[in-house]
Amino acid sequence: MTRDDATPDSALPEIGIMLPRDLPAHQILDFARAADDAGFDELWVVEDLGFRGGIAQASAALAVTSRIRVGVGILPASARNVAFTAMEAATLVDLFGDRLHLGIGHGMPAWMQSVGAWPESILTSFEEHVTALRALLCGDEVSVDGRYVHLDAVQLEGGPRTAPPILAGVRGPRSLALAGRVADGTVLAEPSAPEYIAQARQQIGTAEHRVVAYNAAAVDVDAHAARQAVRPGLEWIGEPGWEAHLRPLPFADEIVALRARSASRADFVAALPDAWVDALTVSGTRDDARASLARMRAAGADCVVLQPVGDDPVQALASLASIL
Repeated sequence: MTRDDATPDSALPEIGIMLPRDLPAHQILDFARAADDAGFDELWVVEDLGFRGGIAQASAALAVTSRIRVGVGILPASARNVAFTAMEAATLVDLFGDRLHLGIGHGMPAWMQSVGAWPESILTSFEEHVTALRALLCGDEVSVDGRYVHLDAVQLEGGPRTAPPILAGVRGPRSLALAGRVADGTVLAEPSAPEYIAQARQQIGTAEHRVVAYNAAAVDVDAHAARQAVRPGLEWIGEPGWEAHLRPLPFADEIVALRARSASRADFVAALPDAWVDALTVSGTRDDARASLARMRAAGADCVVLQPVGDDPVQALASLASIL
């Protein structure tokens, strides 16, 4: 903490950084090393349809770093056989110890439907998958004949392991309540304003539960420049599917109306008032950003994962590291 810093480190959550899904392949390892060297607590990789696999990215990041925790956010439960998910996770635990955090979720409906993997009951699919995954990673012999998970005396070789934290990548109230019962934590997609974090915490209903919140981020000595830089990170929030993130906000109806009358996503983000950008991102000067993080911590976020925005994610990482 610097002498003139208005927000002490003790008021902040842990701070992570996201590895952009479209980062050129030749930059991935350097990005992971830079995140580790800069002092970020966590590096989160994403598995979005058509981009890169979460397990492969996590393995590469773990292999070239020595300290930082690596989170996978998220693996869709319905897209994988749970025994093979367990094998992949166990391999990473065997190789790299306790630095893995494993996100499991429903996946985006349109993506899962396009590959024929959207279940009739996302809650049942998720619960069966997470319950079996945890048992397998703990070394149990698992037999289950569920609606979606079917295992006949399956056991991982090598004996019991300490299962990595399993975090639910979900957003609806029933899914969050289920996460509170069966998962170690929850990953909240962006934007995660303090009001949304607090509401999610209430819906999770479990105190001993780790909440990781994603947010678009940009930091600059010029607060206006930072806000302009971060706006593209908000272009999707007015689309269907983001209602849960917006509903707790005092300007929820206004933001929906703004998107409805905007001709494009670019027009929408350009018209967002600065106060809304500040509420929905981690942006502005270093002090502004740290104050935003403190509000998220007070609302219940244990870790806030910063999403670099712009054409040069490596440079953005260096800028965001000034928050630490």
